[in-house]
Amino acid sequence: MLYPHNTLIIIDLQDYFNLICQLSVKMKIKYPKVKFDSKQRVYVAFYQNNKRYRLFNGSKINSEIYPNSYPISKRMEMGHLLAAKVYQFLISDLTLEQLQVSDYIKPNMTDKDYLTVALNNKLKENYTKKYKYMLKFISDKLIFQLKDSTIQSSHIKNILSTYNSESTYNTYRLRLGSLINEAKKIGMTSNPMEEIKSKKIKAKLHKPYSNIKEMLDEIKLFSENLHLCCLMTYGCLLRPHREIRELKWRDFSEDLNFINLSGNRNKSGRNRIVPVPSYVRDVLLKGEPDHNIFSVRPQPLNQDYFKTLWGRFKKQTNLLEQEQTLYSFRHSGAIEIFKRTGSLTILQKAMGHSSINVSLTYLRGLEISDLKESDMPMV
Repeated sequence: MLYPHNTLIIIDLQDYFNLICQLSVKMKIKYPKVKFDSKQRVYVAFYQNNKRYRLFNGSKINSEIYPNSYPISKRMEMGHLLAAKVYQFLISDLTLEQLQVSDYIKPNMTDKDYLTVALNNKLKENYTKKYKYMLKFISDKLIFQLKDSTIQSSHIKNILSTYNSESTYNTYRLRLGSLINEAKKIGMTSNPMEEIKSKKIKAKLHKPYSNIKEMLDEIKLFSENLHLCCLMTYGCLLRPHREIRELKWRDFSEDLNFINLSGNRNKSGRNRIVPVPSYVRDVLLKGEPDHNIFSVRPQPLNQDYFKTLWGRFKKQTNLLEQEQTLYSFRHSGAIEIFKRTGSLTILQKAMGHSSINVSLTYLRGLEISDLKESDMPMV
């Protein structure tokens, strides 16, 4: 009579032990962290199977939470809601790979099928419109070439061979690599990228201007916005396409003598305080603190705005020489600072560079004698 009773107890204890083991494993799962990136986008960071993940939205865990579709002031709150969903997912014993694969894998899938699924996965991510456009463009070219064959390195080489520019070649190589890596995650066995190497980019010389005032005067007649951008690229040594384009009036001091540029908005990642020369202040008309200085609204103009304007200006001017670009104003400003101060340290600080070696590249257009007669051997 006692034996069966004891057996029941043993079974109950075993079940209890298994439950405790499961709970202890789940208790070791760390709660996801919510953070901002350099572009003020919220993401949830966590580890699964010793691999680090960052989710900017809930699409990968079948959640409809998209924190970065909200105003910046609301994003952190929505990020914590996403973190709670991620934690529920983590303790459910599923992995991201299992979730993605189970939704799409079918018998007898071709490489074309895998790439199509991979593209759809990537387009759900929180990438820029430009990135998604490029990804779809290059994916369509690859899928058109493939038809029903297995993907080979020759397919990749054929596509990339159409790009003469080293930087364009490397950009599309990265996009193809990203797409193929996603396809491999969901089961594609082909790996055509192993033989495809990036091209070494030749350093581009932004030839400095010898006629700064004449050039700026002509640009002012063409576009006041482009004129202000060029003026600040030269006079404040800021980078045009993000640092200048994204400036708001609150970034300026009350008297407009300084610009306070936060680390998440410049290439070096460091906070910078930049003096504003009087000839720049003379053309500034201060607006609402939260307004962009060009768009006159909180949102900046599109990221290709100055690139497009510069392209139009190039077509109608006779002043530009070969290798002179929008960035040539920054190079010209760098040379002017070095001529006036003779200090690489001051130049480095003005440019916001992390290394003096980077600053030296801006002096390529200046013939500087490193040696003086007194440095030479004596008889």
